Amino acid sequence: MKKNYDFSKAVKNPYAKRLKRQLTIRLDHETIEYFRKMADDLGMPYQTLINMYLRECADSGKRLRLHWKPADKQRAA
Repeated sequence: MKKNYDFSKAVKNPYAKRLKRQLTIRLDHETIEYFRKMADDLGMPYQTLINMYLRECADSGKRLRLHWKPADKQRAA
């Protein structure tokens, strides 16, 4: 191994922005089984399928029609 390396002509990795990160997410059993079955039918890993689905939602700007009722803040206190 050299003591010093010359990085003056180095080029940034063009794919660095597309690298995946590991994170923990909590999904209910039925959701996981849904994606596992679909992934098995397609012959691909279920985590890849979930990522592809979420990526498609993000790219298309898909919004969930959600009617959320936040818990009463005074009850939580």
